[in-house]
Amino acid sequence: MKNLLKMMRVKHYIKNFLIFIPLIFSGHLFNTNLLFKAFLGFISFSFLSSAIYIIYDVKDIQKDRLHPTKSQRPIASGRVSVRTAIFVMICCLLAFAAAYLLSGTYNPLGWVVAGLYFILNIAYSFGLKNIPILDIAVLASGFLLRVVFGAIVVDVWISNWLYLTVLSLSFYLGLGKRRNELKNGSETRAVLNHYNISFLDKFMYVMLTLGIVFYSLWSVDQSTIERLGNTQFIWTIPIVVLIGMKYSLSIEGDSDGDPVEVIWKDKTLIILVSLYVLAVMGILYL
Repeated sequence: MKNLLKMMRVKHYIKNFLIFIPLIFSGHLFNTNLLFKAFLGFISFSFLSSAIYIIYDVKDIQKDRLHPTKSQRPIASGRVSVRTAIFVMICCLLAFAAAYLLSGTYNPLGWVVAGLYFILNIAYSFGLKNIPILDIAVLASGFLLRVVFGAIVVDVWISNWLYLTVLSLSFYLGLGKRRNELKNGSETRAVLNHYNISFLDKFMYVMLTLGIVFYSLWSVDQSTIERLGNTQFIWTIPIVVLIGMKYSLSIEGDSDGDPVEVIWKDKTLIILVSLYVLAVMGILYL
């Protein structure tokens, strides 16, 4: 069971908490019906992402066996057979559909967004990951599509500024991942031959700057103030800046650049993110 959960990348489900962003910022987090919908949306998307990770690992089994760390993955190491992996992948896809149907979301756009996420990631595995810029765009789109999916599941509107914030920071994370893969000399990712540290650094910090600017504009936007009924979000901007600074410091250290690994291994970053969440909850719900 441990190997199956590792193969499904359960630790990476942390990314799917982005699905709750529209509900949280709508001010209706404690609406039990909407919260249940968002929870089922989270479960649904988690199974979908697991299915994609399994497809990745089955397709790249030979390459992964040559990698110093990926060779320890359950499929590459032989702890989980390819046949078992395919069976689990099919079960994950069925579980995705079942959880989404149970959420009672009748908007067909949910299926479209999930399908787009699936197609983009399969295309990424079968070729887009080798095309510079497009590979990073696909990585960034995954974060944005999670937010869009969350908005559809609970049927709430989310500010364009907030979408732009998520998109910019998603590009920042994707660029940071490629930066450290290049720095650490990954031998199994051909697209790294097209990049250099200087290029990735420049655009990383362009995207981080845009993310902070867009978030700041959202915080002071009149429609945000009218919809949420307060002007206090401006005080969360320094926390967002600190999170960006600390993440950047970690990226420029010995991290492999994977956002989940960076967050889990950095206690200071976890504290800052927790502080931000508490600030948001306090402003919206107290």
